[in-house]
Amino acid sequence: MSVSVKNRVANKRVILGLSGGVDSAVAAILLLQAGAEVHALHMTNWEDDDGYCTAADDLQDARNVCEQLDIPLHHANFSKQYRDQVFAHFLAEYKAGRTPNPDVLCNREIKFGVFRDYAKRLGGELLATGHYAQSSIVNGHGALFKGSDPGKDQSYFLHAVNAGALAETVFPLGDILKGDVRKIARDAGLEIHDKKDSTGICFIGERPFREFLATYLPANPGRMLTPGGEDMGEHQGLMYYTLGQRQGLGIGGRNNRGEEPWYVVGKDLQKNVLLVAQGEHEMLFSDGLIATDSSWIGAAPAGLDEGLRCRAKVRYRQPDQGCVVKRLPDDRLRVNFDERQKAVAPGQFVVFYDGNRCLGGAVIHQIG
Repeated sequence: MSVSVKNRVANKRVILGLSGGVDSAVAAILLLQAGAEVHALHMTNWEDDDGYCTAADDLQDARNVCEQLDIPLHHANFSKQYRDQVFAHFLAEYKAGRTPNPDVLCNREIKFGVFRDYAKRLGGELLATGHYAQSSIVNGHGALFKGSDPGKDQSYFLHAVNAGALAETVFPLGDILKGDVRKIARDAGLEIHDKKDSTGICFIGERPFREFLATYLPANPGRMLTPGGEDMGEHQGLMYYTLGQRQGLGIGGRNNRGEEPWYVVGKDLQKNVLLVAQGEHEMLFSDGLIATDSSWIGAAPAGLDEGLRCRAKVRYRQPDQGCVVKRLPDDRLRVNFDERQKAVAPGQFVVFYDGNRCLGGAVIHQIG
C-alpha cells in the first residue's frame, strides 16, 4: 500500500466492501496494518436459489475472514436496487440488440452509490474496495488512476464513478500485483487464499448465458446471412451475439470455404438478420465511433470542442489506443482512432485516459 493511502486511512473508520474473495480480504489486512479502524460490509445484490448463485457461500467466506481478522461484519441486501438500477438496464440493452456491461453500472449505482450511503450510516469516514485501481485527490477533487498490475487494472469498470465518491475512497490493492495478493493471504493463514476469482457477469455465474437470458427475454430466431446475401443458416436470437464473436455460430465444414473462422460482423434489427463473414472481413473494423451518455470524473477535460488528443480502450484489458475525441453539438462524442479498431460493440464503453489517469468514458452508440 502506498504511503499516501496509509496516511489517508490511519486512525480513520474505513468501511470495506468485503465480497468473500481474496482481493477484498487482503485489502482488509493492508488497512489494518496501516492503522485504520476497519469495518467490513458485505452486500447481497442477487438472490436466486437455482444452484448457480453463490451469495450464501460468499457471505460465509466473508464471516470467516472477519473472524480470522477480528473485524466487525455488517450485511446489507441491495438486490432490489440492483434489479431496478442495473439489471433492468441490462435487459433493455440486450432487447435492443446491444451488448451492455453491467459491472460499470454496478460500480456507479450500487458499490459507490447505495453502498456508499449505507457506509456513511455506519460512521465510515472512508470507503475501500478490493479493486485494482488507484484514487487520489488532485486540485481538491477525487481522481482515478490505473492499478499498477497491468493485467488486473480495473479502472475501465470504475470510469463512471463520480469524483466526489472517489475522493472518499481508497483502493489498498492499487499498487500491488495479483500474485503478491495471494501470497499475503496465504501468509496470513486465510482459508480463501486460493479461492478462484469470480469471472463473468456476477448474477449469471457459471450458468449457460443463453439459458439465463431466455428466462427474461423471448428468443427470436432469424437468418444468418453474409454481407453478400448468402444464407448461412439460422441464428437463435440477435441478443445472444456480439460483434466480433466467433464461437457458437454453428458454421463450419462448408465446401470451398477454407479453414478461416467466421465472425459476427453486424446486426439488422429491423429484418432480424445476423450478418456473418469469414476471416478478417472489412466490416469487423472501424476508424471511429459515436458515443453517448458521457461520464467525466470531475469537469469535462478542456479541448473537447476542438478535439482532444488522448488514449482510449473499447474493452477491458485492451491496450490503450491513440485517438482524438470531439464533442458534437448534441453532446455526443465523436472518437477517431489512430489505427482501425476490431470488433467495437455498441452498448459497451469507450474509456479515456491521459497517461495513467482515467478521464471518464461514454457508451458506444454506433461505429464508423
